[in-house]
Amino acid sequence: MKFGPATPDEAIGGVTVHTLRQGSFVLKKGTTVGPAEAEALKAAGVAQVVVIRLEDGDVSEDVAAADIARAIAGDGVTVERAFTGRANLFAGRAGILVIDRAAVDRINTVDEAITFATLPAFKPVVEGEMIATVKLIPFGVEGRLRDAAVVAAGRDALHVAPYVIKRVGVVSTILPGLAPKVIDKTLRVTAERLAPAGARIVVEKRVPHDETALAAAIAEILARDNVEMVIVFGASAIADRRDVIPAAIVGNGGVVDYFGMPVDPGNLLLMGRAGGRPVLGAPGCARSPVENGFDWVLMRMLAGLEVARSDIVGFGVGGLLMEIVTRPQPRVPDAAPACDGKVAAVVLAAGRSTRMGGPNKMLAEVGGRPLVRIVAEQVLASNAAPVIVVTGHQATDVEKALDGLDVTFAHNPDFASGLAGSVKAGIAAMPEAASGALIALGDMPMIDAQLIDRMIAALAPEQGGLVVVPVSGGRRGNPVLWSRRFFGELMKLDGDVGGRHIIDQHGEAVVEVPAEGNGAFLDIDTPQALEVVQRAAAGRPVAPNSGAGG
Repeated sequence: MKFGPATPDEAIGGVTVHTLRQGSFVLKKGTTVGPAEAEALKAAGVAQVVVIRLEDGDVSEDVAAADIARAIAGDGVTVERAFTGRANLFAGRAGILVIDRAAVDRINTVDEAITFATLPAFKPVVEGEMIATVKLIPFGVEGRLRDAAVVAAGRDALHVAPYVIKRVGVVSTILPGLAPKVIDKTLRVTAERLAPAGARIVVEKRVPHDETALAAAIAEILARDNVEMVIVFGASAIADRRDVIPAAIVGNGGVVDYFGMPVDPGNLLLMGRAGGRPVLGAPGCARSPVENGFDWVLMRMLAGLEVARSDIVGFGVGGLLMEIVTRPQPRVPDAAPACDGKVAAVVLAAGRSTRMGGPNKMLAEVGGRPLVRIVAEQVLASNAAPVIVVTGHQATDVEKALDGLDVTFAHNPDFASGLAGSVKAGIAAMPEAASGALIALGDMPMIDAQLIDRMIAALAPEQGGLVVVPVSGGRRGNPVLWSRRFFGELMKLDGDVGGRHIIDQHGEAVVEVPAEGNGAFLDIDTPQALEVVQRAAAGRPVAPNSGAGG
């Protein structure tokens, strides 16, 4: 392939290497120069243009990329038409991406002009997802190099293994203290995990955490012709190959292939077989929808792929390694302060009340008392202590409204930027020994001390209950109680947002406490909402169509 500058006339038949701009004239990179382009170049005053020309035995970038991509593509893979030297490969169906790593390396070793990149091996993919690309670096390449890359690809260097296991049985063991809703949630999470593979739970059983009872339940499920895999969720984590779950598998004439994986979360996964079908002992993290080592093994097995010991060992490098907030004993430095088990409270009262149209709603009176004072008094009547009030807008007036109350103040100088700054100011003011922070909104006058005390009683960091929220009719409200383990994440908030997205990300750590009435949902954001509360406090009738925020 020839590369270099040429006059417009000499450039005819060549391909432009760079985009050329001369006044209003533009000639894009990759354009084949013909007589019309040559005349346009001369008219624009361009004396030279850099082009490439293919020589005998060369192939263009698009031809080479397409040929190599077609050689690579195996079952379940489609190839897009090549353009600008790139041929993209896509999943033709849902499944697990299987890659011949040696073939990828061989292709990339042929010549620096030829590159081949893929997604990670064994990644679950959906139909239409881009999984790899062949990119030619120059505008053309010697035919012999193209041929060498095609040979290097071999056969089936890249394919998508379809999901073949569709019907799953689940057994959950039970110990005193394990709430039924935990198992219900586990089943929902598992169903969602199986759905992308087109698989579903066809039978589920709940039995005592006992070897005999579990062995009988597994045998009963395996006796069903429509079950292709069994997953066991233990009420207690598997501690040894002789523990309840592995013993129950062996008791059914099965074998335990592997126990333990070099990933975190997912260390305590058990893989076994019984009745000619796979039986998985799920680690505790599998109750959470967050990706963990269980996903890596489960999805491969749903695609009928063997998970060998070498695969398990291979997870140790570049695998999962993350802290789990629900661990009973979080990894913290020895120098970290010991928590005293007490919960402190933060009342947010820094906002500008823009939706009120001018007045500071914190100072608006209901029954002769400012809203913020009503909230502060309810929090003070609870078991939360100390109580910290975050101020910002009209801070002096807010402090005056709380005169005489046993509260401390934390000022948020950046109150105009939104809620996050106030949350961070409150968390920063937490006593070092506080085990949690109750964050209450200063415009919710109907929260009560009894609700707060029930929330404090429900906080159980050592059992994984790290966030407590009031709930009614499936709807979550305020205040929210946060374990100290989330203080770091709360300090990263930004803008006019609270911690709702953190709750969504860590659903396994959330404890819901029933809320009576509307107090956990009624906040005062508008004059109309304030009027509703004022009329109710005065014992006056409320208009049927009145609304009160929340």
